[in-house]
Parts: sequence; C-alpha cells; structure tokens
Amino acid sequence: MPFQRIQPEKLSHSVERQIELLLLRGILRPGERLPSERELADKLGVSRPSLREALATLQDRGLLTTRAGAGVYVEELLDSAFSDTLVQLFAGHDEALFDYISFRRDLEGMSAERAARHGSDTDLQIVDTVFKRMEAAHQKRNPTEEAQLDAEFHLSIVEASHNIIMLHMMRAMFNLLHEGVFYNRQVIFRKPAIRNDLLAQHKAINDALQARDAPRARHAAESHLDFIEQVLSDMKRSQKNEEIARLRFEQAQAR
Repeated sequence: MPFQRIQPEKLSHSVERQIELLLLRGILRPGERLPSERELADKLGVSRPSLREALATLQDRGLLTTRAGAGVYVEELLDSAFSDTLVQLFAGHDEALFDYISFRRDLEGMSAERAARHGSDTDLQIVDTVFKRMEAAHQKRNPTEEAQLDAEFHLSIVEASHNIIMLHMMRAMFNLLHEGVFYNRQVIFRKPAIRNDLLAQHKAINDALQARDAPRARHAAESHLDFIEQVLSDMKRSQKNEEIARLRFEQAQAR
C-alpha cells in the first residue's frame, strides 16, 4: 500500500513556512524589520530556540538578513530581478525605456482587470485610500510625495490582483524607477498640466475598480501607460532638440 506514517512537523519548519508565505504574498516587504525575537516567538506561540532555528535557515537561504544591533530584516535584494550589469545596460538605451513602458502597460492592464474581478472589498478599500492620499498630495503640489504615492497606487492594484508572480515582477519594475534607471517620476509630476492629467487617469482607474468594471479598469490602466509613453517620448524629443539648438548657438557665437 502507498501510505506512509504521518510524521509530526518540527516547529521551526512551521515557522519557516509561515514567514515564507508572508514573503511570497508580499505582506512582508524587502527591507522591512521583523518584530523582536521575544515578540515574534510570542506571536507565533513557539519557543525562542525553535524561532532562532527557523530564522537561521531563512537567513542561510538569503530571505532574511541580520543587521548588527538592529534586528532581523527582510533581504533587500528580494526586490531585484535583474543583475547590476543588466540594469546598467538598460539605463544606457532608450529602446529599453520604451520596452519597459510597453511591458508595464500589458502587465498593469492585466493587473487592473484581475483586481476588479478578484480583489476583496478590503483590497479595493486600500486602493481607494491610496488614491485619496494622491488627491491630497496633488492639492499640496508636492511632486515628491505624488511620485511616491503613484508607485504605491499601482502596487496596491497589483496586490489586489492576487497573483504572486505578477506582484514580485511589478515590485522589481518599480524598483528600477526608484533607482532612477529609466526616468525620474518627479520630473513628470513637476509639470502642472501633466500632473492634472495623471490625477484624472488615476481617478479613472480607481473608479473602474471600485465599480468592479474589469474591462474599463484594464482600459484605464493601459491608457494611463500610453500617456506616460507619449510624455516620455516628447521629453526625449525636446532634449534632443535642445542639444541641437545649443550646438547651433555655440557655432554662431564662434563666428
């Protein structure tokens, strides 16, 4: 017979699996500090030796890291899906920039559609809360805060889609923006007319999600990324024209 005796699982293995799932589902984020050993053992209902064994294993696997005198943290590198060499290659070519936007357009359209269909009421409440914070930041005319909330808004939609592969891929995508690999979001948010358009686009996405209108949510997300692509294309063209104009001016001054 193919049956085998059930073996009781070590407590440390149960702790590992619970932390793994929190990482996998994006509940624990890269760079986030875990509770103290005493507090975490109490929350999990395990002994501190069992907890230490689990944490040590997770650190050996590169999922957690210890900072001297500061505690245990989620490994920062979990946010990166690309090697440093490839990131540097991306940064030097406009082709990579526009392929990046195209990839995000497809992925975020799918995320918005899934979020409208599969997101819980709490998921959509989180999205709505982030959008309201965006509206408040817009009134304060704070491009730095708006740019940060822009990332939070889009990631909250991906989280609401409940697809863990999509979630971690999008976090890696936004990490490239955070590092300024492709473009600086704050530059875009400093332009008043564009800021107004962006807010209206985010509102359209949020409205469709709150109405659970999946096709409209997908269209709104895709239209938003089409707009970003056009803005960046216009900015690149303006920069090139400015470079040519400066060369003409320098040549004229030399005559």
